[in-house]
Amino acid sequence: MRGLYAVTPETLTGPALYRAAEAACAGGAVLLQYRNKSCDIACRLADARALRAITTVCGTRFIVNDDVELAHEVGADGVHVGRDDGDPAAARRRLGPAAVIGVSCYNDAGLAREARRAGADYVAFGAMFASTTKPAAPVADPARFAEVADLGIARCAIGGITLARAPALIEAGADLLAVVSDLFDATDISARARAYAQLF
Repeated sequence: MRGLYAVTPETLTGPALYRAAEAACAGGAVLLQYRNKSCDIACRLADARALRAITTVCGTRFIVNDDVELAHEVGADGVHVGRDDGDPAAARRRLGPAAVIGVSCYNDAGLAREARRAGADYVAFGAMFASTTKPAAPVADPARFAEVADLGIARCAIGGITLARAPALIEAGADLLAVVSDLFDATDISARARAYAQLF
């Protein structure tokens, strides 16, 4: 896994979300994560089913944030879990051997090693920069990417990423760039996604 990892903003749902997701996928996002903790279960299920259909057509892997059961219900390609979202090994058992399991590791290489032992396919470090999505998140050191290069799994950067900041993160060892605002706030989402894809 290498390239742009599009993460949907919680401000989008319904048709506006679907149009934005289609644009991101058309621009070359290799993964699309559905993240919404504010709308109800019916809304989340409808959104996730629609995004699953969109990503299937585009050939983009579809990841659900935090919710293993929702990922299972809609046939997502995988799930991303954080510190308080459950065991990666349990997610693997529920979703199967082919599922993509991602784990937030913040600024902790030790957590990344634990995640790898639990069967993670990628580990995410961040926030790399001050982020409007999670303004209270501590900033991570790009040195973490080199520290876990021996794990043999994809390393993802998240938090405050922009096109201008992206090349340095790739140079530091990031395989995936998880982007929310700089992608979905763009006037032309597809063009912005292509610009990120071209960095790889």
